[in-house]
Amino acid sequence: MAGLELLSDQGYRLDGRKAAELRKVQARMGVFAQADGSAYIEQGNTKALAVVYGPHEVRGSRSKTLHDRAVINCQYSMATFSTAERKRRPHGDRKSTEMSLHLKQTFEAAVLTNLYPRSQIDIYVKILQSDGGNYSACVNAATLAVVDAGIPMRDYVCACTAGFVDETPLADLCHAEESGGGTSLALALLPRGGHIALLQMDARLHQDHLETLMEAAMTACKGVSKVLDEVVRQHLQEVSALTGE
Repeated sequence: MAGLELLSDQGYRLDGRKAAELRKVQARMGVFAQADGSAYIEQGNTKALAVVYGPHEVRGSRSKTLHDRAVINCQYSMATFSTAERKRRPHGDRKSTEMSLHLKQTFEAAVLTNLYPRSQIDIYVKILQSDGGNYSACVNAATLAVVDAGIPMRDYVCACTAGFVDETPLADLCHAEESGGGTSLALALLPRGGHIALLQMDARLHQDHLETLMEAAMTACKGVSKVLDEVVRQHLQEVSALTGE
């Protein structure tokens, strides 16, 4: 990344955004009729697809069954064409397994699993194009898909990244900013109550900077929440118009 200026003297980033500005978010719900819930999202140039099946009877080993709540099963994968480098193993590698676990932890904090004892909810997410913020795009797509499936949640669970460049906190990082060598974190938030579903940070960060970076990420998540709410309301209007209700 040598010689690449991530933040100009005027405070603009590589793609022309200000420090706290989100990438453009576009989303659709109900993209697959065969699934119980589905959604497609674009955050900048990062594109993700999420599909939800369930709640249904637990498949496989009966030992996985929980008698007081539903089991949430998440699977993350990347399309082989999602990055400039062709991936030999689009899923099943260490990073995909780790991301699947993070998604599972995130949605266990948001979905009202106690309403569906002895059952299972499957969430499958695929990155179609990667340009930074993969985890965030997956969470936001999966949230819309869970809503589309009619599964009750405590709140929207919204995710966004934040990082430091030249002592300036940046929200919603693109790939170049994530690869720039600075510290970045990914936050999944239930915005109404301010509850954190997941916080992930891969590099060291001085304690004095943590609060600033967290504030930037939380503000960005609340911005994403408004966009997702608009998408859900728009989808409801379209469904109502089609069914004549």
